[in-house]
Order: sequence, then structure tokens, then C-alpha cells
Amino acid sequence: MIDETPILDNHLHLDPDHHRGIDAVRDFARVGGTHLLVVNKPSWHLGVEAETGEDFRAVFERTIEVVEDASSELEGQAWPVLGIHPGLISRLVDDRGFSPDDARDLMQAGIDVAAEYVDAGEALALKSGRPHYEVDDAVWAASNAVMRRAFERASDLECAVQLHAEGSEEMTEVTAWAEDVGLPAHKVVKHYAGGRLEGPIPSVICDKDELETAAERGEPFLMETDYIDDPDRPGAVLGPKTVPRRVAWLLENGHEDAVRNAHIETPALVYGIDTEATLERP
Repeated sequence: MIDETPILDNHLHLDPDHHRGIDAVRDFARVGGTHLLVVNKPSWHLGVEAETGEDFRAVFERTIEVVEDASSELEGQAWPVLGIHPGLISRLVDDRGFSPDDARDLMQAGIDVAAEYVDAGEALALKSGRPHYEVDDAVWAASNAVMRRAFERASDLECAVQLHAEGSEEMTEVTAWAEDVGLPAHKVVKHYAGGRLEGPIPSVICDKDELETAAERGEPFLMETDYIDDPDRPGAVLGPKTVPRRVAWLLENGHEDAVRNAHIETPALVYGIDTEATLERP
């Protein structure tokens, strides 16, 4: 049955310049994967130490290029998700001497540039969030302000926002912020989530226990590997073959409804994409 369903990895990274790039996409497709949401790598990983929002443009355009190449390897499609990694604020404040407010302004400017690509139809969604580690109050407030800017832009564009944030099973305050600016809660996705989350849509890391929790819960969810395509951290997260293999495992264990939920219904709900219509099976 795996040959009959679209299979989407909701969050992974590709680095065609320094690591596997399209070879990772081929691995994904070889075991049945059909659709990808490719998130730009942190800007500094691509050698960009931004001074202005415009400086992030090179990161976004390189991501769009690799997504076009990825789509040509898939029976479905790949889409870019563009934005500013929330960990950048620590790099700016701790390593480069920015004040939290100046870091906030730069990161918000980067979000604005990413939003241009969504508006032009060249990207599907925005990426934002806040540090998943302890920071001082000023950095925390600045990070929340960046995230709220992403919600404002996403509301204008009627697109989703993927969040990189702390581990939690309850983030209703965050989705309330989104709703305050007109972005529905179902347009907010928590990347690297567990199977149970109140507030955002969980993009569940493909641990079997977490997937089983999400499947039995019956609420909208997505599946991801967070593959980082980094030669220096080969085992840091799951490999690109993992989502198709976990789909096969879910099907073997009678979770057909959960597979449809994660790979057809929730992508349509969150992103407005039709993974069945974009699938070209032989």
C-alpha cells in the first residue's frame, strides 16, 4: 500500500555544496518518498553573516535552486520553506556584539525578505521560532517579537509558519499570538514535535512511540526527519529514508487513517497543497 500513497517529509535540509544534497533526495525517493518541504539551512552554515535583511537573499535563492533540483527526482514535488533560524539571535548577540533589539530588527528584516518569495509563489511557507535553550529576558523578548513578525507576514500572505522552538506539549499562547494577527492556529506548525501538542500542528519527529501517540490521538499532524545534511554531524538526526520507512511501519500496524492524516489531509489543511494531485505514480 505504500506505493499508493503520497509520502511527505515536512522538514529537512539539503546542502548541495558541502554534503549529500540531491543524493539524499534520491535515497528518500528510492524507498517510496514523494514530497518534501525543504527548509533553508541556518544562514551562517552557508557562510552568510548578515548585516541587513537583503543579505539573507543568497540563502533563500540557493534553497530555491536545490528544491527545483529535488522536485525533478520525485514522483511528487518539493517546496521551499524560508526564514530565519531563531538560533541566529545568540550568534548575533553573543558572538557579534549586537544588542537584542538590533538583532531583532535584523531578523525581522530577514523574515520580510523571505515573505517576498512566498508572495511571489517561489516558497510555500515561512520559518521562524525562538531558542529552545535558556536565554536572558531581553533575548527571549526579542525572539518572540521576531516570531510575531513572521505571524503577521504569514497572515498577510495566508501561508503557514514552521516554528523551531522549545520542547513542549502546550503552546496555546503562541497560537493565540498568531490568531491575534489573523493567522489561524492550524497555520502554525511546531517542527521537531512529539506526538501530543496543544496549540500548533505537531510536525512529529519520526520516533515510533511519538508517531503511535499522534496516530492514536487522531488530531492533525505531519511527519519529519529534520535531516540536516551535515558531514560533521552524520548521526545528529534521522536519515532521509526514515519517513517512508515509518509510513510502511504505520501501515503494517493498521494506521491507514493516520497515514492519510499526515500525508494528505494535514498538508492540505496547513499548506493548501494537494499531495495526491501532485503525485505521478507510474
